[in-house]
Parts: sequence; structure tokens; C-alpha cells
Amino acid sequence: MKTETKKHPTGCPVAFGLDIFGDRWTLLIIRDMLLHGKRTYSDFLASDEKIATNILANRMRHLEDEGVVTRARDPENRRSFIYTLTDKGLSLTPVLLEIVRWSGDYLRLNKYRQDLVQRIDSDRDGLIAEIYQRVQRK
Repeated sequence: MKTETKKHPTGCPVAFGLDIFGDRWTLLIIRDMLLHGKRTYSDFLASDEKIATNILANRMRHLEDEGVVTRARDPENRRSFIYTLTDKGLSLTPVLLEIVRWSGDYLRLNKYRQDLVQRIDSDRDGLIAEIYQRVQRK
């Protein structure tokens, strides 16, 4: 399904992408879902970056409106929601990994992140397959 954007009638793919995931918080939410298995509002609030509740609510609504995530009631706690990446959201995996890879060239990384960059370099396709499998199982 192709989405047209009224903000960028030129059809620029960079502008279109930035409309969907071009801010700090949106990419961090997607990172948390892909790499850390986060799925609930409280999971996202517990991230090291300390997103404000109003910003998180806004970004989750935006991601849902754009078809990047779906939201469903948590069967174990009917007052909560579970957020799941759609195929559209999951397809951002290579983009996110390339950002991690690029950042690894310019940022001092801890051991976990060094290992992640090394894995991207040595077995990118295998890592992507593992992420897809883990996310789709949930």
C-alpha cells in the first residue's frame, strides 16, 4: 500500500520518511520495540532516555495512525495496551541497524553496543532474520 503525503507533494522519499519517523523519540520507540522487545506504555517510559508521558502518547498515536504499530488491549491487564510493530514498522529494521552501524564509527560504545555493531558487520542478514522472528512471535 502506497501512502501519499500532503506535506510533500514532490514525492521526495526522504521527506516522506522524515514525516513518519524523523524525530528522536519515534526512532527510539522503534528501537525499543525492535532491539529490546518493549511493548507497553510503561516499558517505553522506563527507557533510559526518559520520554515525557505526553510526548510518548503523541508518538504512539502518530505511529498507530501511520500504520507502523498496532495497539490492542493487554489480555492480562485490560486497562493497558500492547503495541506491536506492523510489517511497515518491522521493515524499518535495516534502517535502524544502519544508524547503529554508522554511529559505531563515531561514538564510544559500551560492550553490548560494540557487539551489536560487530554483529551487524559480520551477520547483518542473520540479525535481521532474528529480529523479525522475535517480533513476529509476540
